Amino acid sequence: MATPTATDATDAPPWAGRRVLVVEDSEVQRGYLVGLLRQLKFGEILEAADGNQALRVLDGRQNCPVYLVLTDLEMPGMDGIELTCQLRDRHLTENLIVVSARDPRLLEIIESMACDDAGMGLLGTLVKPVQLESLTQLLHKAGAGRGGDCEPAVAPPLPQVALEVLEQALARAEFLPYFQPKVAMHNGHLKGVEALARWRQPQRGLLPPSHFIPALEGTSLMAEFTLEMVRQVLRHLHDWKQAGLPPLTVAVNLSADNLADRGFIDRLTSLVAASGAPPKALVWEVTETSVMRQLSQALTNMGRLRLMGYGLAMDDFGIGYSSMQQFARCPFTELKIDRSFVNGAAQWPNRHMVLKSALELGQSLGVATVAEGVETVEDWKLLRDLGCDMAQGYLLAQPMPAQELVGWIRQDRRRLRALAEAST
Repeated sequence: MATPTATDATDAPPWAGRRVLVVEDSEVQRGYLVGLLRQLKFGEILEAADGNQALRVLDGRQNCPVYLVLTDLEMPGMDGIELTCQLRDRHLTENLIVVSARDPRLLEIIESMACDDAGMGLLGTLVKPVQLESLTQLLHKAGAGRGGDCEPAVAPPLPQVALEVLEQALARAEFLPYFQPKVAMHNGHLKGVEALARWRQPQRGLLPPSHFIPALEGTSLMAEFTLEMVRQVLRHLHDWKQAGLPPLTVAVNLSADNLADRGFIDRLTSLVAASGAPPKALVWEVTETSVMRQLSQALTNMGRLRLMGYGLAMDDFGIGYSSMQQFARCPFTELKIDRSFVNGAAQWPNRHMVLKSALELGQSLGVATVAEGVETVEDWKLLRDLGCDMAQGYLLAQPMPAQELVGWIRQDRRRLRALAEAST
């Protein structure tokens, strides 16, 4: 389905009336961008000719950050890369879009910068001349935001969570898995899901893994946490079967310490055996880092798991220093290609080539290939053309509670089938 533009939407877009800053040294190009933003119903549109002028404009509004900065990359004085760093570090905008007519690889530098962690959403990059439809698609990634209510754009960071707090949360059953579907690219069928941990924190609501996994890593509590996630996964597998869903695989992440611990592997496999679930229904996801940390024992336990019939997936393939070497020597059944090589691959030629090489490696070794972070129809079509087996990402579905999976597949079955057929 095409993303609606601001002009054909029945309701006002979430950015309507918001404040935006355009940074462009060419007066003609700046005027063109201002015109696009007016068509999109933005409110106050500020202008600057370079990065230095942009910072002076924003410094006068330190307690009132703008909703969006739209900046050129190549400018005299302060260039777009330095401006991006300043915006990120000083929390001067909620959202950022960067445009350029130069080498697309320069735009990729911007996309690789850690903006989201600093509270600034990098919506994406655009090649000049900017088209209204492409700009609108990026803006739909932003959400409503505040954009002009004159409050800081960045929420205060969470304090370091004490291990005792996490232990109490585990005892109160506050951790639960959400599930993100993995869809077969040739027909749009649901093939499996990945279990993604969430913390249902009474005061703060639902929290992602970044709020608690770092504190669990390297502690004895990680084993208990993982086993609790697996217990819930096994119950949901039974419920989905009773609800009439076809056999699914569930991917569960294993930490480095768990993977290397023979005693933990014994407890894990005993838990699955007691549930009656077939081992082939579980795929244990590990990263290259977790394999390398204690290589000999990790390989031994991976071999045991494969002999028992479990699936094994190398997660985040391509971001380690020796991914190909480790993938070739380990008994993996799935290759999960990191989103940094998937997202935007239809637009960026170098990502396209890395993605193509990764898929060819998986295909030559006879393992299933899974692309993470699929967000656009263009990337889906490219992956389909390159022979990728499965896709996972927001184009298909966001992570959801277990009880929503049945309704989701019934509602989206036709859309997914049409997506697969349109790619042929």
